[in-house]
Amino acid sequence: MANVNSVPDTGKQKVRSAEIGTDILKALAQLAPSTSLSRLAEHVGMPASKVHRYLQALIASGFAEQEVATNHYALGREALRVGLAALGSINVLKVAALPLVQLRDDLNETCFLAVWGNQGATVVSIEPAARAVTLVTQIGSVLPLLSSSTGLVFAAYLPEHQTASLLEEALRAFEDGTQPLRTLQTIRERGLHHVHGSLLPGVDALSAPILDARGQIAAVMTVVGPASTFDADERGPAARRLLAAAQATSWRMGYQAEDGVEA
Repeated sequence: MANVNSVPDTGKQKVRSAEIGTDILKALAQLAPSTSLSRLAEHVGMPASKVHRYLQALIASGFAEQEVATNHYALGREALRVGLAALGSINVLKVAALPLVQLRDDLNETCFLAVWGNQGATVVSIEPAARAVTLVTQIGSVLPLLSSSTGLVFAAYLPEHQTASLLEEALRAFEDGTQPLRTLQTIRERGLHHVHGSLLPGVDALSAPILDARGQIAAVMTVVGPASTFDADERGPAARRLLAAAQATSWRMGYQAEDGVEA
């Protein structure tokens, strides 16, 4: 009788091979635009000879390519097609839906999502607090650029040409036009912003950006609550939960922070 233990589990082998192949594809993406075989092997922690065998299979299927001039390896045309298809299927409203609900449940404060529209920061989704609260906005509302935490986060992260006209108009309300610009720099450094009653007296807000695979702002996640009970301090527990939700959503959107740098 044949020894069952000696029969190779081809199913497990195929799964393991697929895992190794995807690890190499991920490494090619991380070492983009191209990399040497030795550096790639070191990155994935495998012998160069083994990595080379997998690369040949990936090249044959169009998921990798070898540059003639340098002999370096890079992602191939098929990998690009898969990546573009994945990007095209990402909807920030859908991706942020569950994190927004969870954030509302954790804090029991109203949470909403805004995207950048033709007229500015536009609210597209709201998860109201379970208790009675005065809402400062509704779906479709356009929030001011420099007097709302949502608008300020957009102003900090969007390219200047997208906010130039609105920013110029909003700055007229400030005696010192440089103060808002310094605030935008601080927002980029901290990755979030809070306001105390500037949009509605007695209501505070915290906002954080959601970034996409290109590192561009896709939306802003905001928490609002009464100043008497809501701790909107940027170093407080609510801020940490908001940052975690926004960063998790950014990760789902394909964003990968640089080493030591978060969204």
